[in-house]
Amino acid sequence: MALHLIKMCVGVASIAELEGWINETRAFMTRLKRTYEQVHTTRNFPKRAPEILNSIPSENGSLYWVIKGQLAARQRILDIRPVVDSAGISRCNLVLQHHVVPVDPRPYRPFQGWRYLEGTDAPRDMADMGKGAAELPEDMRNELAKLGLL
Repeated sequence: MALHLIKMCVGVASIAELEGWINETRAFMTRLKRTYEQVHTTRNFPKRAPEILNSIPSENGSLYWVIKGQLAARQRILDIRPVVDSAGISRCNLVLQHHVVPVDPRPYRPFQGWRYLEGTDAPRDMADMGKGAAELPEDMRNELAKLGLL
């Protein structure tokens, strides 16, 4: 199983808002006639990057987003690149698949940076949870998860 990362999605209140931000950024880059690649920059490069990136990209790990105190969605990690910012500080670019996949929500406490998530501990995709679960409104899914009913 692949290794994953967990990160707080700061300033975003819902999966729909995250998807909207991605779509706006992609549209902006298209208007500028630039190739769009969704990149999330972090301070530290994961020491376990080879475990996140597989030789088969469809089996790479994902970046799981914590939104409003819930582990709520994921995006497949396509690449992990070391970069140096304009101030000369080493950073890490996580190149992400554009598609956001809702997952079985579970509570998650705030933290700084990112954390590793073993594949065996990763929540199921909402689409794999049975008929109708993925169609529920996000706020209803979160409430049902808080009550232990989903």
